[in-house]
Amino acid sequence: MNEDRRPNSLRGLIFDLDGTLGDTLPICVEAFRRAVQPLTGQDLSDEDIVSTFGPCEEGALRVLAPGNEAAALVGYLRHYEELHGQCPTPFEGVPELISFAKLRGVRLALVTGKGQGSANISLRWFGLEDTFEAVEVGSPEGPRKEEGIRRILGSWGFNASEVAYIGDSVSDIKVAHQSGLFMIAAAWAPSTDAARLEAHRPEILFSNLTDFRQWLESVVSAEIETPCLPK
Repeated sequence: MNEDRRPNSLRGLIFDLDGTLGDTLPICVEAFRRAVQPLTGQDLSDEDIVSTFGPCEEGALRVLAPGNEAAALVGYLRHYEELHGQCPTPFEGVPELISFAKLRGVRLALVTGKGQGSANISLRWFGLEDTFEAVEVGSPEGPRKEEGIRRILGSWGFNASEVAYIGDSVSDIKVAHQSGLFMIAAAWAPSTDAARLEAHRPEILFSNLTDFRQWLESVVSAEIETPCLPK
């Protein structure tokens, strides 16, 4: 954890998915490889695949398997589902942290670059499919996290400064800052480069979920009332 900074108030949390809720990035990359290779004959490196990230899977497959995007997407989702057995649960501590936030009346949402299909698969595996009030997914045309954040803030009626974004990438930090959110850098995935995240000046960085939970307990007031949400 870096310098203990905290917002004046914290009414909402918006989570990233890959590398934040669970260690799903390795299976994303492998699913792309298995889906594309039979269609193109290409032996793709991890770097080849990761360089297409930004758009959701459909957009990445336009680059990796041009002319075969539809078939590649079917294969991707099949392989992603099969590989998810290697990552069957979220990071240890995620369910408890989410339960604590809900008990304190903190609103919860998800903004991910994943497509709807793969996001649904991961949330189902993690038992989180009914956790978030809103889920904003990616677009084939390019990154849209900032748009997703704006939609959630509008539906909640909160100021951006009252909401934190939790993500594990430099692009997450940039989007949070552009949107005016309090940025919590998630550096607990095995592959996360914490020093690189720190260099882009998140408001606070956590290398493990235990520290994040303790910080959240110290920030969220017990007097926050649980919101009355529509059934």
